[in-house]
Amino acid sequence: MQQKETGRTAGLALALGNFDGLHRGHALVLQKAKECALDAGLTPGVLLFDEHPKQVLTGEAPPLLMTGEEKRALLEEAGFTVLTLSFRQTKDLSPTAFVRLLSETYHARVLCCGANYRFGKNAAGTAETLRRLCPALRLQLHVVPDAVYRGELISSTRIRAAVERGAIEDANAMLLRPFSYRLPVAAGDRRGKQLGFPTVNQYFLPAMVRPCAGVYASKVVLNGVCYAAVTNIGVRPTIGTGTFHSETHILGFSGDLYGRQVRVTLLRYLRQEQKFPDLDALRAAVTADAAAAKEVLNAYEQAPEAAGESSLL
Repeated sequence: MQQKETGRTAGLALALGNFDGLHRGHALVLQKAKECALDAGLTPGVLLFDEHPKQVLTGEAPPLLMTGEEKRALLEEAGFTVLTLSFRQTKDLSPTAFVRLLSETYHARVLCCGANYRFGKNAAGTAETLRRLCPALRLQLHVVPDAVYRGELISSTRIRAAVERGAIEDANAMLLRPFSYRLPVAAGDRRGKQLGFPTVNQYFLPAMVRPCAGVYASKVVLNGVCYAAVTNIGVRPTIGTGTFHSETHILGFSGDLYGRQVRVTLLRYLRQEQKFPDLDALRAAVTADAAAAKEVLNAYEQAPEAAGESSLL
């Protein structure tokens, strides 16, 4: 069993869940853990597994909204102690044994979860199971209400579907921060530079969710400076690369980024990827996209909370 902790270890107010993508439903659980920790002089903590449960149980995990490393880093930056358990070593524990493990081995004093939380062998444990088990172990339990967006429950599955169909503004409204990816910059064919629009080329990891093909208004922060950007995701049909990837033109930036890890944040889906009759038509389209991207970033900076930016993270 693997454990990773930061900060104090004794007396945790522990948030329970998968926390893929860190969305507004997760925020309710995390905020409650922080509140309980402050009230009782405990350390706010988060329980994570080293592998996605579905990967172990079915051999196929859903595409990730963020990597495990990113998730841990964001939670630690937000002040949480992070416990990382081996799912393979704990998946067959009964609900009772699992809760006892949290209490006796990891010193949980308060548990916080959503109404749909499941745990233990065959996911037999529920929030109601926790209500029955916690008093005997002198654990406080807080089951937070569901978070809703446009009349439906917020979930990682729903956000993933929004990203995959290009509804990036809906995805961002449900997330704690706008959807982004941090990937190394790969060498390209320099065709964008020849057109007057140098680009950052990045290739998605197999485990990551794949955004809908198309052109996006985006933003990139480099050396502390936030730049408006235009991101094309797809195969560049006018030029013809055939390889699905992300290609971002950073407005007003000049410099060599090859080999660096660069985060691209998608703010708005502008249009479908399309094949233009010639390079002049492509150049004109990118010029229009760049103007739209500036307007989108200006609106975002005036009201970041409307685009999914949360003070929690």
